[in-house]
Amino acid sequence: MPAAAAWPALFTQPASQVDVARLAERDDPDRELAERFRAGDRSAFETLVRRHQKGVWRIVRRYIRRDADAADITQQVFVRAFKGLATFRGAATVRSWLYRIAINSSLTWIRDHKREILSDIDDDSLSVDAAGPGRIANDQEAKMLRIAIDELPPKQRMVLELRIYDDLSFKEVAELADCSENTAKVSFHYAVKKLREILGGSDDPR
Repeated sequence: MPAAAAWPALFTQPASQVDVARLAERDDPDRELAERFRAGDRSAFETLVRRHQKGVWRIVRRYIRRDADAADITQQVFVRAFKGLATFRGAATVRSWLYRIAINSSLTWIRDHKREILSDIDDDSLSVDAAGPGRIANDQEAKMLRIAIDELPPKQRMVLELRIYDDLSFKEVAELADCSENTAKVSFHYAVKKLREILGGSDDPR
């Protein structure tokens, strides 16, 4: 989770004007690895795991509040990716494909473990070890932000988290949220607006 001090940048950041033509022409940095794996190079998949393990973990952990369960699901994501990469058609980037598996796997776990899900909000990234007053204040602000994000409608929450926490383009966000690129931008706009209301902020970030 980003430091609370970095959060105000979200309110001043304009929605990116995505150059569709440029994105369409951009090579997927993982495409070569996928092709090597399909050709029988198992080490290519190991490289993909090292490259995206942290990103997949972050997505899973936002849905699954317990580290042990999140670790299990992250492992399952890559097992499914290993089995499915041979038929990957490249309609999306490999990263987007992996993140979609992560989201679907997390939602399936939630559906199957409703009675086991903890209701309290927790964030292991918040620590007061060796913290001074400033650090504690930042941690409290960060926790308030986490609570506010959890109050967003599911689609808005997904779009905002993928855009801010995972630094995805709106095109990639749209692929994962199963919507158009314009809809992703609109959802992001309303998510930020809703957060302002929840956190008591004004339209003027100053």
